[in-house]
Parts: sequence; structure tokens; C-alpha cells
Amino acid sequence: YTDSPLRAYENEAGVQAPVGFWDPLGLSKDGNVETFKRRRATEIKHGRISMLATMGYITPEVTGKFPGYLSPSTELKFADIPNGLAAISKVPAAGWAQIIAYAFFVEFSSNNFGWVDTGGNFDFSGKLVNAANKQGDSRAPGDVGWRPPLLATDDAELKKKRLNAEIANGRLAMMAIIGMFFQD
Repeated sequence: YTDSPLRAYENEAGVQAPVGFWDPLGLSKDGNVETFKRRRATEIKHGRISMLATMGYITPEVTGKFPGYLSPSTELKFADIPNGLAAISKVPAAGWAQIIAYAFFVEFSSNNFGWVDTGGNFDFSGKLVNAANKQGDSRAPGDVGWRPPLLATDDAELKKKRLNAEIANGRLAMMAIIGMFFQD
């Protein structure tokens, strides 16, 4: 069946042999490109978070923990924090506040929150973001405007290869972190 709307996605990043484009739930069967781009950007973001989470889960087991205090006021040392999910209940409220504030910062900055207009005014009402969305966001899914040194490239073929690797590694990390959670 060559007229399937799913054929439109056969050349997208993340479509890899031997499976090709795989959508077992039929989420993209309507052929809506904007919805596909949003889901792909979400997949890339979740993959990045999962890669960091997987490394954060494994690293203390392999390399040990920082010396010193996590919270000097409560005399809580890094060594006192258990690995895995057990750490959730041990981190002080101020630590969680910092983690949540950073997560909000990352989320909002990647969605163009806080753009500055030509008059130097911050866009907390969303007018600039809405205007940009009406014009159409031409960025590729996962492109949040940050070009990491030594990794960024303008070579289209190399960029596609790296994005495919990132998507594949992100998918693996999503499964890995869920497995680690269940193991706990």
C-alpha cells in the first residue's frame, strides 16, 4: 500500500533498519506533520532526560559519591544518600526546590519562554511565542538552539547520522531507566 500517509515519514530521523518507520499504535496514521514533529521533539527530549537519568543512576555505583556534605545544615553527607529510587526520600526539600526550578528553566527555555522583544521587554504573556508559532517553527525536532562544542556540525549528512544515533540511544535509555526502576 504505497498511498499510506505513513509513507511521508519514511525519510524522517529515527527511521532505522531493519524496522523502518514503526508506529504500532497508529498514532501518526492521520498524516499530520505538526503532530508528528511535536511527538518527535518529545521523544528526543524524553530520550535526553533518560540518558542523563541512566548515567545518574549508574555513576554513583561505579565511581562512588562526592566527598562532603549535600546539606551542611542537616549534616547530610553525599555518602548517606542511597542509590536508586531510595534517594528520593532522603534529598532535603531545598534540594528538590533546586531540581524543580532547574527543570522548569530547561523546559521553558526550550519552548522559547522569556523571549525578549525589540524594546527589551520580556515576553511573559506569550505574545512572541504565539507569533512565532503562527509563522511556523522551522527548527528540526530536538533543536533547542544549543550547539555543543565539538559536536555541532553544519554537514547535513553527519548531523542526520548523529541525530539518528541520539534517537536510538534515547530509546534504549528510556527502556534502561524503566528497567532500573523496576529492579529497585
